[in-house]
Amino acid sequence: MSAAFQLQDNREQIYSRLTSESMITANHEWLACMLASWCAGQGVLPDCLGLETGQFNALKEHFFPGCRLPEQAASGNKLDFNRMLERDDLVNLLKQFSKPGILETDWIIGVIVAGCLGSDHLWQDLGLWSRSQLSAMLQYNFPELAAKNDKDMKWKKFLYKQLCEAEGLYLCRAPSCSVCIDYPKCYGSEE
Repeated sequence: MSAAFQLQDNREQIYSRLTSESMITANHEWLACMLASWCAGQGVLPDCLGLETGQFNALKEHFFPGCRLPEQAASGNKLDFNRMLERDDLVNLLKQFSKPGILETDWIIGVIVAGCLGSDHLWQDLGLWSRSQLSAMLQYNFPELAAKNDKDMKWKKFLYKQLCEAEGLYLCRAPSCSVCIDYPKCYGSEE
């Protein structure tokens, strides 16, 4: 397959080209959605989806051989990881809960961490097409961690709450989430 992607292509056209061959793993579909959005200038993922150039090239070769994907984000986003002091903590949290034996785990983790720098819901920042896609991706790659989100907290808030709890920090003054005045900000629909 040899496909060049143009900025005027919409994400559905790009997705169709990225998935024209059989799916390799469950992650292939989610990565195709994120790449299609990224190529169409949607989401916040920076150059190389937030991965190191070598990682990005390995991801492309493994899942999308023959596709000529750009390394630069069509959106022009240049996220500054220097302002993300918790980057290593997020990586370690996700690695701690990752399923063993999945080649693309480090790629998925890198993309998720880059998405955490955005200011929208995590699924939107990643360029996924729905929250249910993000939930499925997290359940597939990090099943024990995803199972801890049994009250359906918004995923970015949930990940940061896990970091705080791991450090013994409890910043919320409410005795429980159910009585907190900010409950709708943390739980509920993201669509």
